[in-house]
Amino acid sequence: SDIRSSDRLPPSTHSPHPPPSATMKLTLALLLAGIPAASAFSGPRAFGVAQRNGSVSLNGSKAAEKGKKRTAWAEGRGFGAGAAVAAPAPPAAGTTKNDAGLDLIRLVHPSGATSEIYPFGGVVTSYVCDGTEFIAVRPDAKTDGSKPISGGLSHCWPQFGPGAIQQHGFARNVVWDVKEVTDTSVELEMAPSDYTKEIWDKPFRCTFTVSLGEDSLSTKMLVKNEGEEAFDFQAALHSYFTVSSLDKLEIAGSFEGKEFLNKLAGDGGEMQTETRSALVIDQEYDRVYSGINDPVLKDSGTGKSLAVLNTAGYEDTVIWNPYGDEGMGYNNFVCAESVKFDPVTLAGGESWNGDMSLKPSAL
Repeated sequence: SDIRSSDRLPPSTHSPHPPPSATMKLTLALLLAGIPAASAFSGPRAFGVAQRNGSVSLNGSKAAEKGKKRTAWAEGRGFGAGAAVAAPAPPAAGTTKNDAGLDLIRLVHPSGATSEIYPFGGVVTSYVCDGTEFIAVRPDAKTDGSKPISGGLSHCWPQFGPGAIQQHGFARNVVWDVKEVTDTSVELEMAPSDYTKEIWDKPFRCTFTVSLGEDSLSTKMLVKNEGEEAFDFQAALHSYFTVSSLDKLEIAGSFEGKEFLNKLAGDGGEMQTETRSALVIDQEYDRVYSGINDPVLKDSGTGKSLAVLNTAGYEDTVIWNPYGDEGMGYNNFVCAESVKFDPVTLAGGESWNGDMSLKPSAL
């Protein structure tokens, strides 16, 4: 996710508190009227790591060091010359730390499938099945806790996009509590804190469960209103998926004949009708497909497909890609986001579920 200057982290990250929130109501009509043509994670593109093809002259300069990092990132995701080298056995399951000292939970299935989840942001950053990595983290991502991680299955809650509170809410900015961990599952929880109350003072409790199977990865988001008065919210997983290259990707689903909001068209976006049965990314994308929640990513470069199975709660899909932005590594990912766009009104004591699973297969 691009990090806007308006994003705020809790006090432990040395960032100031955000302003108090107002009542949140965001509809498709408001988007058409007021959202500027920008990326789904809009904001300054201040990151400088580029994803490039071809050879790099390593001359000791900063550019050369960046080239090394890009190559390592691409090869680690299964691209480039190093992709043919057999990967070592996966590390053991459990809680560890990344190179920057940030807590990381690793799940390992007996089949060899693995997944990685950060309590910071409650974000899933890796899912490997049959040797293929399906979740992307951008090469410009910060994984030291200083900013929300740019990639993975990133939470947008209790707001999606801009609105009454900060961009995409606060769920991706806070450290979720780890309630339970096994070799193949983790349960995280987010409850109100002084930080969240200054942004959005509601009596919520969110539980996010990730379960790793032999040939699938399942996620469950549970939102409970623990108060007596109703509140409204939006929810999304701003999911980044790895692709070998965009020219080898098509996205199938029930798109043909459906209306969608093209946020990059016209003056602040316009409604259009999709004429294709499968999407290809050949330009910058920021499109809201309301009522469509069955995307399947087909990558001829890897010979794999990935079905995004939204079985509860998430009714809409957003397709996003910053086409041409090498600093974001645009050519090796696409966002196919699982979204509940129209706000949910949750009465006191009631709960809402958002269930999304990833199911890979051969083409």
